[in-house]
Amino acid sequence: MSSVAQRRVVITGCGVISALGAGAPALAEALAAGRSGIALLDHLANVERGRRSSRHPAGARIDNRATKILGGYEHALLDPVSQYALAAAEEACEQSGLLAAQGLCEGAGVFVGTGMGGALSVERAYADMLGLGSAPRPLSILCAMNNAPASHLSMRLGLKGPNLSISTACASSTIAIGEAFRAIRLGRIACAVAGGTEACLVGGVLRAWESLRVLAQARADNPATSCRPFARTRDGIVLGEGAAMFVLESLESAVRRGAPLLAELLGYGATADASHIASPSVEGQVRAMQAALHDADLSPEEIDYVNAHGTATRVGDLCETLALKRVFGAHAHGVPISSTKSAHGHLLGASGAIELAASLAALRAAFLPATLNLDEEDPECDLDYVPNVPRHGIALRRFMSNSFAFGGSNAVLIGGRV
Repeated sequence: MSSVAQRRVVITGCGVISALGAGAPALAEALAAGRSGIALLDHLANVERGRRSSRHPAGARIDNRATKILGGYEHALLDPVSQYALAAAEEACEQSGLLAAQGLCEGAGVFVGTGMGGALSVERAYADMLGLGSAPRPLSILCAMNNAPASHLSMRLGLKGPNLSISTACASSTIAIGEAFRAIRLGRIACAVAGGTEACLVGGVLRAWESLRVLAQARADNPATSCRPFARTRDGIVLGEGAAMFVLESLESAVRRGAPLLAELLGYGATADASHIASPSVEGQVRAMQAALHDADLSPEEIDYVNAHGTATRVGDLCETLALKRVFGAHAHGVPISSTKSAHGHLLGASGAIELAASLAALRAAFLPATLNLDEEDPECDLDYVPNVPRHGIALRRFMSNSFAFGGSNAVLIGGRV
């Protein structure tokens, strides 16, 4: 721990948009009910050589027909990755009252994680050029660039402090939130809007993930069961889209202006495997969890719930199980752990943010989200993964949320009651 006096950092606003619905309450209600937002992605043309693909993957898609994100010119000119970020951030700011505190906005930071950026804009630009032989649309670069969501948040909300875009694959938003947490704790800024956004459910991205052979086979009889973390029958990732954003600020600032105190961020750890671009490392994950515990000045026994990275790959889930056993020791079989990706899908760069929102919901509503579709347990993944059914009436004090990424980036957040 640093000898420099550190501020306590709290969450005063949370906004979410996902396949489970618009708004943080929709996410909380779906998780508490054990409901999945995963379905067949039959909206995609998936054209290959002019012919429609015979197979549709499963995914957790936002239904824009039922959920109006933005209206007017913004809907036409912004890539969905920025639209989702704005929708979530506006909800978080409204709950927090950040925009009413104009003095804070002058120095408020924006920290946003995304893995793919404006994937739809990139795909359209290539389709225009290669399919029609015409030039890409004039705003293609401005829509597709990875820093577009953070930039639009800053402009829309009038936030004039540091503006950072983080792209470290599936750890992007956890690192974005962690770096905002550090900046506030060290007194560099008083508050920040931080989180992640992803809009990757487009044909080219899905084809690329299919070629990597890590996507789950869609279960045609019941597509909602396609994502099966920690199960013996797991066979890969189910991608999702959406955003989760938070208002973080010093406890002193929040109390002074009477903001809601949703939770406190207690610790953050980040490490690199430095070993393999795609294969996870038990050692790297162990060091990230231990770093977050050290940062929070907590022992493993003081963690009441872990939101696991849990992508439902054969190697990844086993690796995380081994890492959890290393970190928690004798307590490993006593701490409940779940992968909410089984409900909202894998949002790549936004996964850590939506999983922080899920953990926050569990903390505030006293329940444990389930790992859905865990009907057949893998003997090697033998921890308490809260199979199939949420547990209610569980008073949590502190939680851990894990994010482990391609490229070997590991990031862990710890939060708890204020």
